[in-house]
Amino acid sequence: MKNKFKSTLVVAIAASFAVLLSGCKSISTSRHSQFSRFVGVENFEKFQRSQNEHGETVLLSPEIPARIPWNELIVSWNAVAPAGTFLKLEACAASSGHDTKFYTIANWSPDGKLYPRASVRGQQDNDGTVDTDTLILNQPAQTAQLRVTLGGTNGALPTLKFLGLSFANTKIPVAVRAPNRAAWGKIIPTPEHSQHGAWTNKGWCSPTSLSMALSRWAEVLSRPEMNLTVPDVAAGVYDADFKGTGNWPFNTAFAGGFPGMKACVTRLDDLREVEDWIAAGIPVILSARWDWLLPGRPVDHDGHLIVCIGFTKDGDVVINDPATRLEKGEPVHRIYKRADVIHSWTKSHNAVYLVYPAGAKIPADKFGHWEN
Repeated sequence: MKNKFKSTLVVAIAASFAVLLSGCKSISTSRHSQFSRFVGVENFEKFQRSQNEHGETVLLSPEIPARIPWNELIVSWNAVAPAGTFLKLEACAASSGHDTKFYTIANWSPDGKLYPRASVRGQQDNDGTVDTDTLILNQPAQTAQLRVTLGGTNGALPTLKFLGLSFANTKIPVAVRAPNRAAWGKIIPTPEHSQHGAWTNKGWCSPTSLSMALSRWAEVLSRPEMNLTVPDVAAGVYDADFKGTGNWPFNTAFAGGFPGMKACVTRLDDLREVEDWIAAGIPVILSARWDWLLPGRPVDHDGHLIVCIGFTKDGDVVINDPATRLEKGEPVHRIYKRADVIHSWTKSHNAVYLVYPAGAKIPADKFGHWEN
């Protein structure tokens, strides 16, 4: 795949974008790999605001430079959304004078009743497609533009708190970095939940992982409203089109809907960055592949969500794994070999959920994969 970026152009675009879109967090491009970049937006003053024919509010972003040539985009959002409100998120891409159409990334509402919470199938064209929650392009692009429609009953609207754009070039290998040994031997106490039980036997690994992360913060912050059962979280993240609970941004939108909480989907280079978060006392939810976590398991091609809560003294990975059958005496708390976790994580191109209080001291964003 041809790299259409020249180094001077990257610097110029990044500089102009800093002026164009205030509230967007970015750092020097010189320290980054070319695999992924994250752009976070908290100030929406530069978005064009209009009303559509239904009286709904439409926010149109400026073009957002990715700072890499990208072929995949995952958009996260956190919103204050009263019952009866909804959010529609669309994205388009631009490269070398060619703009794609606006693809629908999500139709989202907090309760999914009046306005079903759903991804949208069947959007494939010559430029790309939407795979549930991920815009995948056939050719690399340099920028993206978002369109967010806010609506609801009786004049009520959701209020955006945050938008996060995780760009990736999945043709580029991730950077391998020296480990952060400050995280080795550190375990973050985290409640243990299983996706298996009376309610279901399969498919709830994501809300189960999220329930563990939220329960951890419920204890730390004395916020009992975040200490939820797995079925409660599953109901809050269910995708009516996908017919499941594994839509990544729907999960982070649920977590980020709690007052004072922040959550996003992003892609990291290496376990070194997970170690940085563990050293800061924050568990990280990884999207991996269940059978590759432990060689010898039956083949399972589906993705799987797990909670990294620490590392052993030798650097192996300590996991709360929701795919645990408690009735058989299996432990939720597990240790997986470092190399197996790295291999398994490639299933999602190193996708993670980051869930934490907005005021938390998070690690320095050395490589452009989250916002400070």
